[in-house]
Amino acid sequence: MDKAMNVINKGKYRKNDTVKEMPEYPVIDMALTGRKIKRLMDLNGLSVKDIQHYLGLAVPQSIYHWIDGSSIPSIDNLYALSELFHVPIDNMIKGNRKYRNHTDTSNICDRVFLYYDKIRELRAG
Repeated sequence: MDKAMNVINKGKYRKNDTVKEMPEYPVIDMALTGRKIKRLMDLNGLSVKDIQHYLGLAVPQSIYHWIDGSSIPSIDNLYALSELFHVPIDNMIKGNRKYRNHTDTSNICDRVFLYYDKIRELRAG
């Protein structure tokens, strides 16, 4: 049977004569992703100028756009940043995707970032 014929309604599909729910379409939260990139920069002691030089960008505006959440890095830049920060790309991107395996470390990273932000606030205040 054709896959298109298996689709019943938006969000549901038929497999072996049973109706199953489709997973939610994953969407990247650009603002949260930008905050994560900024935190990783801070944790590694890197400035926007350092990132610009590392990525070979002519101007730093795109990095500021990533940080403020108005855009996200290209996959090539995400790949390079993951190497620079020593983290998987998935740990830099924040979205609505629900992980299904038990080896997911993004929750741990989120907790570390929360503690980092709290310590920064306490030191500043």
